[in-house]
Amino acid sequence: MWANSRWKGSLFADDLHNNQFLAGYSQYFNSVEGNTSFYADPAANQLKRWAEQLPADFRFVFKIPRRFSHALNELDHSALLAWWQHFSPLHPYIGLIHLQLPASAGPSMLRQLATVLKLLSSAVPLAVEVRHLAFFDKAEHELALNRLLQEYEAERVVLDSRALFSVPANSPALLDAQAKKPRLPVHAICLSARPMLRFIGTDDLALNRQFYSPWLNKIKLWLAEGKTPYCFFHTPDNTLAPQLCRQFVEDLQHPHAVLLPWPGEQQTQLGLW
Repeated sequence: MWANSRWKGSLFADDLHNNQFLAGYSQYFNSVEGNTSFYADPAANQLKRWAEQLPADFRFVFKIPRRFSHALNELDHSALLAWWQHFSPLHPYIGLIHLQLPASAGPSMLRQLATVLKLLSSAVPLAVEVRHLAFFDKAEHELALNRLLQEYEAERVVLDSRALFSVPANSPALLDAQAKKPRLPVHAICLSARPMLRFIGTDDLALNRQFYSPWLNKIKLWLAEGKTPYCFFHTPDNTLAPQLCRQFVEDLQHPHAVLLPWPGEQQTQLGLW
């Protein structure tokens, strides 16, 4: 997400208008998960407005709508291709398309998954997130999935929610996040030049550090190998997600615009005078 009014006073200045959130976000972050596409298609004029706000190196990772990802047995090929074409104003800014499969989609769905990969992989790199436990068996089913993804130069999304589930659900935000996010084994997999990590943390930044620390060396290795890791960080209601990102980059010791002073912070400092 990039449009979060809770970020006013930190990432955003207090007076930043809602329609400027993406422009403000893209000054400090070079990618974002487009989760809203999972539920509804943005209007064509909205896509054009987003494209007008972006620097050339910014990248979206949009989710394939659930009407496709959760109905692979009845996949309408032409409708899926039309969906991709709908995003044509943003094609230069799309780094990956994210196919999030439901927990019910197991090994029996690999043929249907292959169909999606065939349809889209020549147009855009894909990242596939699986939630069926069979795909974490480190044996037959996981190997079959990984071979299929490699065949189409697709990536396998790594979701790390260990920090989220390490604390009791003692707030409405934690209750909601723990109810919605999956709790799965973490396999640090990279199948392409674009590994993708989704880290689901808590509002305790020090606690998050304990869980993401092993990722620091992994990300450094991928960068040294010339790969382009896509790393996304969440907190229960995402109020502190920018701070979590910044802390990770500080610990990674990698140059990044997120380390620069943010407008809301500068505003606060000026207010002290």
